[in-house]
Amino acid sequence: MKFNTLSRHLRESFKSIARNGWMTFASVSAVTVTLLLVGVFMVIMMNLNKVADDLENDVEIKVLIDLQANEKDESNLQDQIKNLPGVESIRYSSKESELSGLVKDFGNDLSLFKQSNPLRNVLYVKASNPQQTAKIAKQIDKMDGTYEALYGKGKIEKLFNVLNTGRNVGIVLIIALLLTAMFLISNTIKITIFARSKEIEIMKLVGATNWFVRIPFLLEGIWLGILGSIIPIVVVTLAYANIHSALAPRLKGEVFELLSVSPFIIEIDALILVMGVIIGMWGSFMSVRKFLKV
Repeated sequence: MKFNTLSRHLRESFKSIARNGWMTFASVSAVTVTLLLVGVFMVIMMNLNKVADDLENDVEIKVLIDLQANEKDESNLQDQIKNLPGVESIRYSSKESELSGLVKDFGNDLSLFKQSNPLRNVLYVKASNPQQTAKIAKQIDKMDGTYEALYGKGKIEKLFNVLNTGRNVGIVLIIALLLTAMFLISNTIKITIFARSKEIEIMKLVGATNWFVRIPFLLEGIWLGILGSIIPIVVVTLAYANIHSALAPRLKGEVFELLSVSPFIIEIDALILVMGVIIGMWGSFMSVRKFLKV
């Protein structure tokens, strides 16, 4: 495309936005509202996804070692577990360490057991994929030197099902919001283009190609998308920064924490901008298509 032609298309797109003030306002408002909803929902869903990941990453297998196992047996058991596919890490804890942990958590009354420690040496095993925890635990449970492999049987499966369901529902809702946004914006832009249908017909009658007619509208859609994404970007950024500064200190050390403001919010802002541009282009492209059949 020649530079003069591109300059002409850019000028026409800007003139169209300025000339159709109320229609431009309506289109930008539709983009703003829908992108604001999508942006807020994405922030919520990505933080919930982090909570889900944190919960999954806390899941580990507690392998109780047989009381009859000697140091060599324990070493062989560790080697066998390390060689299992899907095992990320393994940590040894003696029965003395286990008792010290119980005393720390539940009080000095349990220190009486130091004279005759009833606990077992333990291996803490973490799977690289938390969803494989149950499978790995069953394999460890059959190994020589293992008394029992504990991983929260029944509860862990339910937790993973809830987390997976939550993720799937979140993805479906985000897609539904985006499709709704595209539908609303497409109809709004269609009204704008319908008011200029005569202009398009005249251009076609004098020999303009489809793309010559379409490009100014596509550029206009891009500008509408950019303008419509400004307010959502500002609102989401400021709101999340304030919420994070208020809640982060209270959640420090808890089971879950909020995602850091940077780079998370920059990524969200970039996504909002890209979605605004794509939605604007798509709305313009689909709306102008029916008017090109002259």
